[in-house]
Amino acid sequence: MGAGADARITAFFDSATNSVSYLVADIAARAAVIVDPVLDFDVGASTVGTHSADSILAAADRDQLTIHWVLETHPHADHLSAADHVRRRTGAKIGVGAGIRQVQDRFAPLFGADDVKPDGADFDRLFDDGDTLAVGTLEIEVMATPGHTPACVSYRVDDAVFVGDTLFMPDYGTARTDFPGGNARQLYRSIRRILSLPRETRLFLCHDYEVPGRDGFVWMTTVGDQLDRNIHIHAGVTEDEYVTMRQARDSTLRAPKLLYPAIQVNIRAGRLPPGDANGRRYLKLPVTGPGP
Repeated sequence: MGAGADARITAFFDSATNSVSYLVADIAARAAVIVDPVLDFDVGASTVGTHSADSILAAADRDQLTIHWVLETHPHADHLSAADHVRRRTGAKIGVGAGIRQVQDRFAPLFGADDVKPDGADFDRLFDDGDTLAVGTLEIEVMATPGHTPACVSYRVDDAVFVGDTLFMPDYGTARTDFPGGNARQLYRSIRRILSLPRETRLFLCHDYEVPGRDGFVWMTTVGDQLDRNIHIHAGVTEDEYVTMRQARDSTLRAPKLLYPAIQVNIRAGRLPPGDANGRRYLKLPVTGPGP
């Protein structure tokens, strides 16, 4: 793979969703990818905006970078994706794990999303484990890391891996597995695969939450740090122990507040739903409760 020194990684933290996006660039070749861009969404005002994504594009413009790919680590449940905005602005292609088809099959009928293209065709490429991308002199390897969702993948560039929601900082733990298609055993095995990489491997996270006792947000850790300190899956934790813990913890968690808006947009690769007969776009909210 391309030399680690050739990849310049710039992080962009979105405080509204505690999400982190990345601009990964080969400066010499003026080539780059964006990992997990965020589309701004104000629930109360029912408005979307592109300030977060545009700040990444502005940084790329300053260095005269061509954005070749938007790489999604998974269909996010806690923020809307700006992938389609970036694609329309730059001509970049959008890639995601091939498991996105399972997520679309589950959620598209729930929202009556007949415009979702079959077989994942809203995305430009569906990645399988072991696929590679050449961006400038960088070679990006796709690692299938399902468990949080069936579509989860991590992207490895030499000594750096972008792990999505699979892992958090060691003091916060690991991803939930109670979404449709999630699987705690699968997640354990995916994480162990990541943690089998050299201890000095850098892991770049999709989120950070400022836990009590820690001052400031952090979104980069290492394999060694995770093995030594992760509260859920440090070295020595068995698969059965992890599954028991994860399932018990998941049973206490509330759904992410942006789950339904995010899923509707993200299974469309960041597209908003098409306009209704009155020309307005709508995000649907399933409701349960008393009544006929």
